[in-house]
Parts: sequence; structure tokens; C-alpha cells
Amino acid sequence: MKNKTVFICSSCGAQSNKWQGFCSNCDSWNTYEEKQIFRQKNSEERQTPVKKVQRLSKIPPSSNQRIITGIKEFDRVMGGGITRDSVTIMTAKPGAGKSTLLLQVAGELAGKDYRILYASGEESESQIKSRADRIFDSIPDNLFVTCDNNLSSVIANIQETDPQVIILDSIQTFLMPDVSDSRAGSPTQTMECANAMLQIAKDSTNPRAVIIVGQMTKKDEMAGLRALEHLVDTVLIIEGENEEELRGLSVSKNRFGSTWERGFFTMSEKGLISIDNPSEFFMTKREHGELVGGSAITVIRDGSRPIIVEIESLVSHSFTPYPSRICECIPKDQLNTLISVLEQKTGIFLYDKNVVLKGTGGLRLKEQSVNLCVIMSIVSSVKNKGIPGGIAFIADIGLTGELKKVPSIEQRIKELDRMGFEKVYIAKNDLHIKQTYENIEIRQFRNIREVIEDVFGKHL
Repeated sequence: MKNKTVFICSSCGAQSNKWQGFCSNCDSWNTYEEKQIFRQKNSEERQTPVKKVQRLSKIPPSSNQRIITGIKEFDRVMGGGITRDSVTIMTAKPGAGKSTLLLQVAGELAGKDYRILYASGEESESQIKSRADRIFDSIPDNLFVTCDNNLSSVIANIQETDPQVIILDSIQTFLMPDVSDSRAGSPTQTMECANAMLQIAKDSTNPRAVIIVGQMTKKDEMAGLRALEHLVDTVLIIEGENEEELRGLSVSKNRFGSTWERGFFTMSEKGLISIDNPSEFFMTKREHGELVGGSAITVIRDGSRPIIVEIESLVSHSFTPYPSRICECIPKDQLNTLISVLEQKTGIFLYDKNVVLKGTGGLRLKEQSVNLCVIMSIVSSVKNKGIPGGIAFIADIGLTGELKKVPSIEQRIKELDRMGFEKVYIAKNDLHIKQTYENIEIRQFRNIREVIEDVFGKHL
């Protein structure tokens, strides 16, 4: 029991659970005063067990192996799999695929003889079964489901089934009536439920992996207190618009791995499909020797890995005083800046041209290393002359038109070499390259004019 607040009449001592202006016992007005009744603890409750301190150097390292789901992009973002005594929270916009992905994770693990408990506070058993029938060819016997928003009941089910992985969907729909009388989703209930799951996960005698779904607000932030993010070990975010197939799974916190990884999935009728080789997904497959104007290739660094991406542009004559500048893959200001540099430094004028830019696959590009590729894509479209498929461009562009070096250049070139590219254009001052490559020729130039002349000829 908690400390209790009551209201006591100062005239006759009558008690009430709420304040009232008139005392029905002695007919007095405005005599009720708020009092706190403090619960007396017995001697056993007052005895708090003291855990002994240990020398850090004497504590043995954790021997817990990771739980591998087999969904490669999910395991990659998690740092190589799910840590056994961990709490993970996943958030995303409604309809992004949180429940679908976690049900896939549950099914994959159940198929590997792990006992999985999927607890939902917002769906019925039949709804979950319908989704499972759509995703799985056959539902594993080790996958258990409970649909009850009373977390105390869920904990009782955990003790009964003894699962190794517990999925809670979603934390804002659960409550613990015996701990607090506030509604589900309130900060108090959310933190109480999260702390209860934390205790279950961190049990030294029987550690478990807990994955929690967290709702997202209209501002694309996780609902609830920031303390919820501090409490858990890993925070996952699913990115992507509902009308698009592409989904990105990124991590903003990971106590057991990197905090800057991202995995890619495509949404389908069978759930989220892992894109195991993004370099193939984000560029168009063309026949050998097939040239298409407006297409250029670059390499971005997403997390710890390089990814080859294709940038496409369409330049057309404008019949209005203000030509259009439309871009899906980079900020519009970045595109306008690159067009200004191109016009000033090469004499290729676009003041009467519409420019439309997009990235294959719908990927948003945040790196400045794509700038040379953007310019070469635009020039290719203006000239209506395709760039050979075995060529790539990796460099930033300064306002002077000079090529600037980019980080992790060797790793990017290695990915191009792996994919069979023949030539890459980089900045002249990227001279720290130490590795030799089997297939690819590295060409270094000082400015964009030199690159354009080398690719398309001397006459701009």
C-alpha cells in the first residue's frame, strides 16, 4: 500500500477521501483539511538487503552469446544479434511495420527452438494470427501469444511459459493496477511497466531478452518521458513513408554495438524483406554498354559500410521565368548551390532549364560526397550523353569548383572494386590511398571542369 491522502474535519474529526465544503457530520463549513496518512512498515520491510561490492577487475566477463535471428539487416543493426539480458525499444510512425517486423523476428527465433512470448495490449489474438498466416508458411509451436494490457497478468504468463525472448507491443498500452491507479500510457504507468520488464531481463539467474514497442508522437519523437530511452539498452527507429516500399531500421542507442548503423528492408505482402546487398538495390541494372543520359554512380557511407547508389537527373527546357528545381534525394538548397557552381565554373547555364533530381530506390542522401555525382548526372542529362556503367564519382565540391576529399575513401573504392567497377573519379588531394585494387582505375582531378572534360571531351 502507498501513503494515503485524506481530508479531516477540524471540528468533529470526520474523514473523507475528497475535499468538500460542507461537513455532513457536524454541519460545519470549510473545515476539511488535507492530511497524509503514512503507512507504517514492519520490521521485515525495513530491512533492505545490502548487496556486497566487488572489485571490477575480479568480475568475470559476460559469457552470454547473442541470439541470432537470421534476418541479416536486423542482426546487423543490433550489433550481431540480440543480447540475452537486454531491453530494446523500437519506435516508428503508425503503419511503418513495427509489429510486422517483430512478429517476423519472433517467428524466426521460434523456428530456432527459442521460446517466444508475444504480448499485445492493443490487438486481439485473431488479429495477430491473421498477420502471422500472411507472413509465415507455418507458425512455429514455440511462439506464444497473450493479449492482455494488464502487465501483472503478462508477468504471470512469463513465469509459466519461461520464454527466452519477450516482445511487448506496445508499452504505452500496458498498465499495472496494483502499483498505480493512473491510466495506461501515463508517464507513471509507462515507467513502472518498463522497470518491471527491466527486472525480468536483468535477472542474473535467468536472463531474458525483452523487446518493447514504443509509440511515436506527431513530432516524430518517442512518446513518453526521455527517461524511457535512458532506461533501455537499445533504441531502434524504423524510417520510411507508408506509401513507399523502402524502410530503414536505424539505431540511436546501443550499449552492445555501434550507434550509427542502419539496415534496409522492403515492405511486401510477406512482411519486411531484408535487403542484404544494398549496393545492388540502389542502382539500376543495365545491359553491358547501355548508356542512359542523366544517370551517374557514387558511393555513400551508411553506418560502417559503403553503399553504391545511383543518382538520376532530368534537365528540360523551361517555358516560365522561374524554372523548377525538384529533388527527392538531397536538400533543395544543396541542389541550387551545385547548379550555381556548375554555371559559374564551367559555363553550362541552366537559368532556362528545369532540373529534376532523384535517387534510385528512394534513398535520402545526407553526405556531401555525392556532390560530384550530382553535377555529373546533370551534365550527362544536359548533353544527353550517357556515362559508361563502370564509372563512379566520389568527391565533395567547393564553391570554387574544386574537388574536396571525403572520409573513408579507401573503403568506398573497395566496394566499387568488389562490384566490378572500372574507373572512379576522386579529388586530387586524396593522396593517402595505400591499397591496390584488382579491377578499378583511380583518376584524380582538381576541379569539376577537368572531370567533365575527361568524361565528355574538351568541348563543353
